[in-house]
Amino acid sequence: MRKEDLLERDFQTVTELSGAPVSQEQIERLVNRYVWAATMCADKHVVEVACGCGSGLGVLGKSAASLVAGDLSAQILQKARAHYGGRVELTEFDAQRMPYADHSKDVVILFEAIYYLPAAEKFVDEARRILRPGGKVLIATANKDLWDFHPSPYSHRYYGVLELAELFGSHGFALEFFGYQRANSGSLRQRLLRPAKKLAVLSGLMPKTMTGKRWLKRLVFGKEVPMPAEIDPSMAAYTSPTAIASTMRDSVHKIIYHVATLPG
Repeated sequence: MRKEDLLERDFQTVTELSGAPVSQEQIERLVNRYVWAATMCADKHVVEVACGCGSGLGVLGKSAASLVAGDLSAQILQKARAHYGGRVELTEFDAQRMPYADHSKDVVILFEAIYYLPAAEKFVDEARRILRPGGKVLIATANKDLWDFHPSPYSHRYYGVLELAELFGSHGFALEFFGYQRANSGSLRQRLLRPAKKLAVLSGLMPKTMTGKRWLKRLVFGKEVPMPAEIDPSMAAYTSPTAIASTMRDSVHKIIYHVATLPG
């Protein structure tokens, strides 16, 4: 098997594919991060990197002046093409080598994927290259600084607030951080099962793939729903993220949002 084929097969096992069962909390996270991003994409030229099946592209497209997107996996990207048809230009590409001209975009989006990049600094270099002055990079990522955090098996490195501040600050970006969804705000069942999840992580018993995690998600989050091919803001209530400091680790929120802005 070719290395490229293995890569695509592996990423399909850790990606939330359209139609797959997911929790209502996962839908809420999707809706919230794309509605949040759309507020900064109004009348802008936008690219979503590592878009996966493209569940948020419809929300972004209604706000942006232009929208393009892409993913490294041809098989995953084909699912987005099957849904969107000609509505969004979709291209297979590596986030570390983007096929866009210098200073051609206003917003670069990378959601729940920076930890899969072998060299995140190359992505930041590329984002800086294609952004216009005053352009923004929008990041959403699982918070590695929670005590019960567990990494994806195919990740290279997770970035918390301090690591993101160092990564983007060293490239000349201005920094803003926000936290979404307090870790102690879930159901009583979720709060009681957090120690069990941490024990599973430490003991190596945490499932590695989306399929393997299904039983755990049902236990923690309850009833599942199909992953939509395209989200709609009406699927979940929107909650504004909370501004947090860029100089200390966050141990409160499940998700970290980061806005990195180039000087104007």
